Amino acid sequence: MPDPAASQDDHRLMARAVELAKRGVGRVEPNPMVGCVLAREGRIVGEGWHQEFGGPHAEVHALRAAGDQSRGATAYVSLEPCCHTGKTPPCSRTLIDAGVARVVVAVRDPFPKVDGGGLAELERAGIEVIVGPGEAAARAVLAPYLKLMTNGRPWVIAKWAMTLDGKIATRTGDSQWISGDKSRRAVHTLRGRVDAVIVGRGTALADDPLLTARPPGPRTPTRIVLGSPQPGCRLIETAAEAPVLLVAASTHEQQQLAWASDAGAEVLLIEGESQAERITRTLEELGRRRMTNVLVEGGAGVLGAMLDARQIDEAQVFIGPKLFGGEGAPSPVAGVGAERLRDALVAARIEVAESGSDAYLRAFFGD
Repeated sequence: MPDPAASQDDHRLMARAVELAKRGVGRVEPNPMVGCVLAREGRIVGEGWHQEFGGPHAEVHALRAAGDQSRGATAYVSLEPCCHTGKTPPCSRTLIDAGVARVVVAVRDPFPKVDGGGLAELERAGIEVIVGPGEAAARAVLAPYLKLMTNGRPWVIAKWAMTLDGKIATRTGDSQWISGDKSRRAVHTLRGRVDAVIVGRGTALADDPLLTARPPGPRTPTRIVLGSPQPGCRLIETAAEAPVLLVAASTHEQQQLAWASDAGAEVLLIEGESQAERITRTLEELGRRRMTNVLVEGGAGVLGAMLDARQIDEAQVFIGPKLFGGEGAPSPVAGVGAERLRDALVAARIEVAESGSDAYLRAFFGD
């Protein structure tokens, strides 16, 4: 339920803070994207957002913009202010020293060194604290960070392009191009803000992809192959330019990939009885490496294993205005699949937009 002490201005100004937070995408991870607004009597006097990892937090930027008007103002912060010294001083103390009279927070921070401590410190200083306005919108922006903090695994984005009848290639395997130029540019933008791009051995062999962002984005993703690419492939040849991680399923396969290791790729042994089990363990390892967002580009077997392991958090789908037909034409997600309708993974929220001549769909799973 909404906090009875929250006003319409509180919700309006928090919505602005959440929009500001989005500007940090790809630049702040594994830190959270956070926005902050300083206001007096409903009028904005300062704004800020976390702009880069290791840099000042959103509250600091907003306080600098507000200057002397910070004293007696209300601070709207999309995530609980930190109360510990990390790469920057604690924001709770910074707000106290600036003389703000009231702090409105959308989401409590589950990070163990915060987790309510920032709120408590503000209240001990006599500052009114309200938690909850804008929570749903803030959680949507913070979802990858919150998952990493609470689950230990990165946010998994499954991406594919398909026809109107759900095919990723014709019955003969012809697939370039289903989506248009604008959609392909959007994929490069997406690559440039994630920590890793994952494909299976089949895609690596069939397409010999680079999996880089062109032009480069704020992040250089680690290119991950679940299995063994071929010697001389472009991924290995460019290992000095962007990191490559090859996931081996057995000690024997790990030994077979010694040539790739010699060429600059990292080879990681992930054991498990099934591909779905190995998928989960791989994601756990990526979480230990503080990866926040990973993009799974296929093929159908890897996407199916992700689905079977219930490890898909978001799907980004580009639907080209084409019909292929054909019983032998492949669909984007294979694996074992659901046995009954009730076993399906159901999207909690869907967004649809145009992408040139294509439809662009984002589906979000879970809460």
